[in-house]
Amino acid sequence: MAIEIGLAGWGDHDSLYLSAPKSKDKLRMYARHFPLVEVDSSFYAIQPPERMAKWVDDTPDGFGFIVKAYQEMTGHQRGQPYYKEADEMYSAFRESLAPLIERGKLRAALFQYPPWFNCTRDAVNLLRETKRRMDGIPCALEFRHQSWFQPEFLEKTLAFMREEGWIHSVCDEPQAGEGSIPAVPEATDPEYTIVRFHGRNGTGWNNWGGADWRAVRYLYRYSEEELEGWRRRLEELETQSKTVGIVFNNNSGGDAADNAKLLMAMLGQRTPDGKDPLEREEQASKEPEPEQLDLFDSL
Repeated sequence: MAIEIGLAGWGDHDSLYLSAPKSKDKLRMYARHFPLVEVDSSFYAIQPPERMAKWVDDTPDGFGFIVKAYQEMTGHQRGQPYYKEADEMYSAFRESLAPLIERGKLRAALFQYPPWFNCTRDAVNLLRETKRRMDGIPCALEFRHQSWFQPEFLEKTLAFMREEGWIHSVCDEPQAGEGSIPAVPEATDPEYTIVRFHGRNGTGWNNWGGADWRAVRYLYRYSEEELEGWRRRLEELETQSKTVGIVFNNNSGGDAADNAKLLMAMLGQRTPDGKDPLEREEQASKEPEPEQLDLFDSL
């Protein structure tokens, strides 16, 4: 049984990169701090297999990736679809995941459905079809519409996920009406369970379409008391799944890394490079020497 903790993405967590590395080096540095990461860029575009292969090479053995499903797969896409056929889209996504699977680094493909994806027969049939297309690949399911966890549907939803082989993506998020779900810390897969910490900013959560909604939606810093409440839940989840993967997504204010490291310390964990997670790295005492730009480095 194990609990592994990481962040949503690796590029925007400034507290991890006091030495100001180039973008191409950030994942290597990130992997010194955490054994798990969520890939968000795959939501906006299916990533080329070559890029995935590089990320595999940039991380040590045992490192894990949770990869968000492309937005057209989960009904988020607005406007003209990029792919003409669903078969083409799913084939491209499976091909993208292949380097991670080959090296044993894919924890799950995360299918996060939008707030308007409510509990209906058509939605259930769509989930069955999606799981069929992803056969043989571990897939996690996260809802955003409250109807799936209403008292009359809660047990049926969990039973459906078990029957279809979906990994449960448990959420800690604001309780802010229909477009949010309660935390239901119950595993549906014996191998893996995901817990995603989105913060508890109720005002920002429902501010869809505002000019700065992305900047405030996940603006939240968990207190030690709030994380302590989760520690007991996580220990229970550990008895239900072989591994529990935790992702902190509350980074609008740069809080995700600090909260993740605090939880690691509370669980008695060390970073992958063997350090106390609360130990602060010292910033270089002087400015680094100017670096000659490599022609092929990205700016």
